[in-house]
Amino acid sequence: MLEQIKKIAMQQLAEKMASNSLGQQETQNAANQGASQLINSLTEGITNGQLGQITSLFSNDGNSTQSNPLFQGLQGKMADILQNQGMAAPEAQNEAQHRAPEMIDAIKERFLSDDPKDREFDLGSIAELAGGKEGLMNMAKSLFS
Repeated sequence: MLEQIKKIAMQQLAEKMASNSLGQQETQNAANQGASQLINSLTEGITNGQLGQITSLFSNDGNSTQSNPLFQGLQGKMADILQNQGMAAPEAQNEAQHRAPEMIDAIKERFLSDDPKDREFDLGSIAELAGGKEGLMNMAKSLFS
């Protein structure tokens, strides 16, 4: 599931950020780093006992995405990633404020979908995703190697 989440995040970010002020390579780098940061945030959240924040992020539980602490951290890190690729700070903040929710919404749609192809997106199995915390960390590490 982590690989699918990362792939969706990367596609969404690359597509939605295509018209920004960065060049194509910098935008692709930012999309890749943003998707990796999402996976880092999820794995850290699970290992730190923030499973409720993760499931809230990908469900329609009545809480806004923007008020989710995990999301807020991710959005700030995305702005930093964009700045590191050469975008001015105000533009990076604006871009992160728009693109981070779009990315999360695209992933959330998969978790809420009744489509059989989205069956692997199951909120109930997030913690057991890869055999518990140790297995999850090993799976996350494999995404970056």
